[in-house]
Amino acid sequence: MKINWGTAIVIAFALFMTFILYFVFKVQSDSKYDNELVVEEYYKHDVHFQDEMARIQNAHDLTVKPIISVETDEIKIAFPADFIPKNIKGTVALYRPSSKKFDFQLPLVLSNSDLIIPKSKFIGGVWYVNMEWQYNGKSYLTKEEIYIK
Repeated sequence: MKINWGTAIVIAFALFMTFILYFVFKVQSDSKYDNELVVEEYYKHDVHFQDEMARIQNAHDLTVKPIISVETDEIKIAFPADFIPKNIKGTVALYRPSSKKFDFQLPLVLSNSDLIIPKSKFIGGVWYVNMEWQYNGKSYLTKEEIYIK
């Protein structure tokens, strides 16, 4: 039986579509492939986007900004020395883009100008650090990406 080139293209196309559909169904049905959103309520989050941009601009306008550094056995968030630590209120949200189960939040409770987070709370890889904080009635939002070895 001889197959002409038109029939061969149709067969190849059908095999390719079958191959792609197999993987789509496998990923959608298998529980080990986690299909989760970065933000649970995306549209509710999007409504407050302008407010978020204003807080990011407030943080950008600071002359001395908070610094996040990855030390050997800890993550250190250093606020400017001229800030009064007890007046800084807010939260630090640390989330891992690859899996939501490792995400956690910490309140900003400072006795000095530094917040220390033990490295044992993290697994290796990329982490996003979102700090939402207020100082003297003004709101700030800082977003950074760190890498843990």
